[in-house]
Amino acid sequence: MESDELLLVLLQRATHVTLQVLATELADLRLSASELNVLANLADGQPRTVSEIGVAAGVRPTTLTGVLDRLLDKGLLARAARAGDRRAVEISLTADGAKAAERVVKAFKAVEARALGPVPVSQVKQARRVLSALAEA
Repeated sequence: MESDELLLVLLQRATHVTLQVLATELADLRLSASELNVLANLADGQPRTVSEIGVAAGVRPTTLTGVLDRLLDKGLLARAARAGDRRAVEISLTADGAKAAERVVKAFKAVEARALGPVPVSQVKQARRVLSALAEA
């Protein structure tokens, strides 16, 4: 049965529930949802500029500054001048940050697998397209 509930209301509810589950599973890391998001976006090990992280994580610059500062203070991130352009600053994971990011990604994948396991792959792909379109709005 199709629901007439607004997609964005469902998305907000799903986000809230997902963040609660992740907060429980990763409680020992003592990281906020925004901090988890940044670590997940850096988990591939590639350094990024602050603006690149902001776009990837969907975080406002004013919020991102505080998030990055907290992760730097916790020793999970390092800041350095970008090779070839000393004016640009790159953010990368430290060894501890890489370990934390690996745990975050594993937790994200586990939550996604539990929640979406019964959903046909074609519908999951379609949902990814919808969410990508909303992220671009």
